[in-house]
Amino acid sequence: MGIINQPTQSETETRQRILTAARRLFASRGYNGTTTRELASTAGVAEGTLFRHFENKKAILIEVATQGWVDILTDLLTELSEMGSYKAVAQMMRRRMMRMGENADLMRVCFMEAQFHPELRDRIQSEVIIKMTDVGEAFFETAIERGIYRPMNPKILAQVFLGMFAVAGFSHNTILDSDASPKEIQEMAEGIADIFLNGVLVKE
Repeated sequence: MGIINQPTQSETETRQRILTAARRLFASRGYNGTTTRELASTAGVAEGTLFRHFENKKAILIEVATQGWVDILTDLLTELSEMGSYKAVAQMMRRRMMRMGENADLMRVCFMEAQFHPELRDRIQSEVIIKMTDVGEAFFETAIERGIYRPMNPKILAQVFLGMFAVAGFSHNTILDSDASPKEIQEMAEGIADIFLNGVLVKE
């Protein structure tokens, strides 16, 4: 049985420096507007080093996007697992919206480039969206079994929730001003959570 070579800490750090530089450059200049020479210079490595870690520039783009979304997914799962109750959606939305600025570069990269690169869309679909939906479905299925949410298709419930989660996330740059106050963010989070939990119809 052969020995599998594990990357050293310095190799892992170099790879991460490349991804961090790529996220920043792709977000500000676009994928086509960024050369591998600029990318290497920003990362503080030789251009040849890029291609020891990644097959080509497209591979760097796909890794930037998928790694970022996996981080967001992990964060979301942590939020769900730590919710004090199944009604604590507003607090989770507020935390998500407060932290959205940290992922602004990633969002720009995904929105700008996914339309031009089917490989990127496919990876985000298979490695992020499907997994997020599966996790959300299991979460809401448990809530339904416990009698907290009314009986309905948990997969559809997860899809609606994740759609609202996306709105809450992207609101940092869209439906809310980038300099929105904590009070405005709180009101937006509570409004989204209220609609999710209670709907919009007057109770008869």
